[in-house]
Amino acid sequence: MIYVLRLVHILSGAFWYGSIIFSARFLMPSLRAAGSAAGPIIGQLNQRKMPAAMMGAGIANVASGIWLMFLVSGDAPGVWMQSGMGRTLGIGGAFTILALIIGMVMNPPAAKRLGKIAAAAAARGGPPPAEEVAEVARLQRRLGEGTIIVATLLTLAVSAMAVARYM
Repeated sequence: MIYVLRLVHILSGAFWYGSIIFSARFLMPSLRAAGSAAGPIIGQLNQRKMPAAMMGAGIANVASGIWLMFLVSGDAPGVWMQSGMGRTLGIGGAFTILALIIGMVMNPPAAKRLGKIAAAAAARGGPPPAEEVAEVARLQRRLGEGTIIVATLLTLAVSAMAVARYM
């Protein structure tokens, strides 16, 4: 069982972290630069379920990580958490859980709304009205901020996981 949990934890974590870093460093700045022309791209990302895939990976990562901590602690998490490794993994886990919560609260609603605006604009044709352009800019800012926060928290979590064995 521990091998399956480790596999799920590592693969889901690699996908989630890689996706969020790609989004924070390349995708979000490019979409911001494209302005309202980014609508069809965001619509495609929503249609292809990118937000759901990232959220699913985050949930799988957190769930498998918590399960692994209980297995590795030998059913004595309180004692194990007093060790350097246990504390470091616990801190990394806390960063990960916080990243998941923030990512679930901030990003999907903004991405969904951007997708709806893009679909409406495509159906309507022609240039978007000024208030729609302003809302797109606001939603892109919110999505960008959420992505940066989650990327930062996940970087801290991955760093903790990387060094925990040596603590």
